[in-house]
Amino acid sequence: MKDPRKVFPAVSLLLLLISYSSASPASDHRPRASYSNGHVCVGCVLVVSVIEQLAQVHNSTVQASMERLCGYLPEKLSLKATCHLVVHMFGPDIIKLLGTAVNADVVCHTLEFCKQAAGQPQCHLYPLPKEPWEFTLEKAREIVKKPSPVKYPGGASDICSLPFLTKICEKIKLSIKYSVPFKDADSDKYSIFPTLRGYHWRGRDCNDSDKMAHPGRRPANWDAQYDSNCNGIWGVDPKDGIPYEKKFCEGSQPRGIILLGDSAGAHFHIAPEWITASQMSWTSFLNLPMALTNELDWPQLSGATGFLESTSRIEGKSIYLRLRKRNRCNHRDYQNVSRNGASSQNLEKFIERNQVLDHPAIVIYAMIGNDVCNGKVDPVPQMTTPEKLYSKVIKSLNYLNAHLPKGSHVILYGLPDGAFLWDNLHDRYHPLGQLNKDVTYAQFFSFLSCLQVTPCHGWMTSNKTLRTLTSERAEELSNTLKKITTSEKFTNFDLFYLDFAFQEITDEWQKRGGQLWQLIEPVDGFHPSEAALLLWAEYFWKKVQLQWPQVLGKENPLNAQIEQVFGDQGGH
Repeated sequence: MKDPRKVFPAVSLLLLLISYSSASPASDHRPRASYSNGHVCVGCVLVVSVIEQLAQVHNSTVQASMERLCGYLPEKLSLKATCHLVVHMFGPDIIKLLGTAVNADVVCHTLEFCKQAAGQPQCHLYPLPKEPWEFTLEKAREIVKKPSPVKYPGGASDICSLPFLTKICEKIKLSIKYSVPFKDADSDKYSIFPTLRGYHWRGRDCNDSDKMAHPGRRPANWDAQYDSNCNGIWGVDPKDGIPYEKKFCEGSQPRGIILLGDSAGAHFHIAPEWITASQMSWTSFLNLPMALTNELDWPQLSGATGFLESTSRIEGKSIYLRLRKRNRCNHRDYQNVSRNGASSQNLEKFIERNQVLDHPAIVIYAMIGNDVCNGKVDPVPQMTTPEKLYSKVIKSLNYLNAHLPKGSHVILYGLPDGAFLWDNLHDRYHPLGQLNKDVTYAQFFSFLSCLQVTPCHGWMTSNKTLRTLTSERAEELSNTLKKITTSEKFTNFDLFYLDFAFQEITDEWQKRGGQLWQLIEPVDGFHPSEAALLLWAEYFWKKVQLQWPQVLGKENPLNAQIEQVFGDQGGH
């Protein structure tokens, strides 16, 4: 194993990324202090459960199971080294405890990754032991008589207090907070690197040393000399001396797609094979480094701005890819400025659009969850009121009107009825419970709510009254958005409203032979799955094409010629 002193800086940086990635429910985008850091408790119970189940699946010892898990992890981001360091620190105690047949809840409380403060309920994922909890815990503590050699860092703030990480921590924090690329040489908010708010989020920069060259801008001198808008169309046709950009794109009404959203729009996704022992192999974690540096979001596969081929069984295209197919001059003109935990109350001014230099854009405002969702014991007082929503949305629209080029379009999206979650998941087994049939989604939801780290206590609960209240507030907020579109006018964009129309999406999925639970992310039991997002994109496209075709622009009759001359236009 590597020297722990050499590994520690990388481990600390990894913990920082995990800390910020796991903060999706928090309104300020930082991990919240609840149940002595509930996210750490969830992480411990999850990892110990996987270790125990790997031993069961492979009929091996716990020691072999931990080594197997570390062997599956890639070298990138020092994930493998981190795993070995954690095993070195806590492995002997985990082996002793699991050897006495206690479950992951007991292990994590004994090792103090889970801590029950005075006056707090006893949070547990698995059924409580037959013996009294305190008695069980005392016996476990007797087995582990000495404390672990290194204390677990309590959170991002502890990690970033280390002198050698101060600067890089600050840069990562700013990148996440302001939705700008971590690596961006010319500071134009576009990058040649994929993750850490790079081109997975906004179209790839074609010249990172020139801030005047970026996706979405109007071409400089018709791009006769160089590609100023990164759509891959530039140069002069030698046959007639006309710049290709002028020949293929003039009058075609190019436009970009911009999503202002939350973790659903960013496509928050924790791969089930990361925690399902029976499916786990070395290939399971190949995409984990990418996911961590994208805050556990997958915008490159999202319904609004995805540009990669779908990994789900549904054959669908994102709104961006449909716009690109309609007019190849729109190549790379996408921005996904969604954030985990975003709501109308903390939406920052993230859009990068110049009224003079850039093309118009279609802006989708889709804050579909966090105005009614939070992890509080009593979530209702924390929900956004219709009055607050009206005020904040008007403020955001005024900002957009001051920055969007004339001829843009803004579409406000209503909130879904999240009662769908409990109705379709509560009696199904969570991925952690599939092997032994011992953890349902109802238990998982209860565990997260107890720790106050649930993404949405209002809908992920057995309390039907609370689910109804949450749905009613969501409907009130949707009606407020609808009211804004009928009462407000802006000079630089048209304003429209669309219902989330989850019923139409579920009906279409069932027509295709799908099960409703497949539309929900299996690990967190909350976010829409990739299939759901692509169905949403399909519904959006059909609805807008029918009601407001001017929003999408006309189809470019020269698309085939563009492809013939420029191929994939430099790809994405």
